[in-house]
Amino acid sequence: MRRSIRGLCLVVALVASADAFAITALVGGTLVDGTLREPIRDSVILIDGERITAVGTVDTLPVPAGATVVSTEGMTVLPGLWDMHVHLMINGHADYDHWDRTYPPRLRDTIMPASALQLLHAGVTGARDLGGPLEDSIAVRDAINAGKIDGPTLFVSGPFIQKKPYPGTELFRWGVDSPGDARAKVRRLADAGVDVIKLIDQDQMSEAEVQAVVDEAHRHGLPVVAHSHRPEEIRRGLRAGVDCFEHTGLAASPEYPDDIIATLRERTANMAAGPLFWTPTIEGLYNFPYTVKNHEFIDSDAWHEGLPPDIVADIQHSLEHPERISYFQQTPQRWPTLKRKFQQLREAGVLMLVGTDSGIPMKFHSGSTWNELDVWVNQLGVPAVDAIRAATYWPAVAMKADKDYGSVVEGKYADIIAVKGDVLKQVALLQNVDMVIKHGRRVK
Repeated sequence: MRRSIRGLCLVVALVASADAFAITALVGGTLVDGTLREPIRDSVILIDGERITAVGTVDTLPVPAGATVVSTEGMTVLPGLWDMHVHLMINGHADYDHWDRTYPPRLRDTIMPASALQLLHAGVTGARDLGGPLEDSIAVRDAINAGKIDGPTLFVSGPFIQKKPYPGTELFRWGVDSPGDARAKVRRLADAGVDVIKLIDQDQMSEAEVQAVVDEAHRHGLPVVAHSHRPEEIRRGLRAGVDCFEHTGLAASPEYPDDIIATLRERTANMAAGPLFWTPTIEGLYNFPYTVKNHEFIDSDAWHEGLPPDIVADIQHSLEHPERISYFQQTPQRWPTLKRKFQQLREAGVLMLVGTDSGIPMKFHSGSTWNELDVWVNQLGVPAVDAIRAATYWPAVAMKADKDYGSVVEGKYADIIAVKGDVLKQVALLQNVDMVIKHGRRVK
């Protein structure tokens, strides 16, 4: 059965029949494959069905007779991007209380699919959705996997685990009142089929409760990601064995305390324990002084995709005065500290992952990921190839999915994007991804 192909560009038949797949060849572009290999000029990538069968150059890899040839001349070809911190249940609205009261009945069928579609069309073929109603999160992930809706390959946490849910958020935040309750909540999530456990406000829990969350998650083979907004959240997470921390945190403090940096260095020196991952989600804060004065991105219709007019209008209304959004009220004090904290984490040896908190006020799924990469490269001094690996290869490693994802090499899923121009020189070109292929199917 032939699959439908999206978009108005050149139609490429990537799937031929149920019995045999047509070979597709991407020919001519510069391939940045996500590994430590140098970029491959005049590349050839052969795709058979969902997977990559060969990678080479026009001089070394002949294109099979009868293959469908897609020119990538003048383009940078990359693995599909990953965003390791998204919230499909929100779409940039400035008033959380209003959103949480109004839209739960529309999350599964409208809002979350729209978020997923926007991410995919922005070149994000893999994402970690950290916080949402359990049944809705599982349903949307599974609908994408089944080909019923378009979106990135999702790794979902379902509800946050914390000491006590904030009022009105009980649908997607679960409290714990003892170590036994913590284990029971994690078991319930694991039995439902989540891919990761999201832990927040762990400094409000007892040490035993935090340890119970981490131990039970690891017993089920699930990684634990934890907030790092306050020093004690980090300390307790490190002692308990958290796998990945989220955000730069620590409000307006100029840097991380010495004891935390010392502990991070000790932990990252333990090679047997594997990498300690950190998703700083820095761009939303870093770019706030600019975005609060320049609203053109709000007027863009890219973030409207998949959303009905009433929801679009509601989001627009909430953003009429960006300078008044309470979510960002302390950002002017936090902004001068961001670069130093980012550098401290890199110097301590943590393995940084690209993630954006996409969905928070003014952070639209259609543009968050490339903005994060742009800040890393052009403001924080990260080499472009390292930033790309933090958005491709290392996320797949963090989710133990690198056998199938994260780089353009033989045997992996054909999750590939292509962009006109040299992304290693101008990473902001990623704001206009020209071609998106997911599991061998062209979706843009």
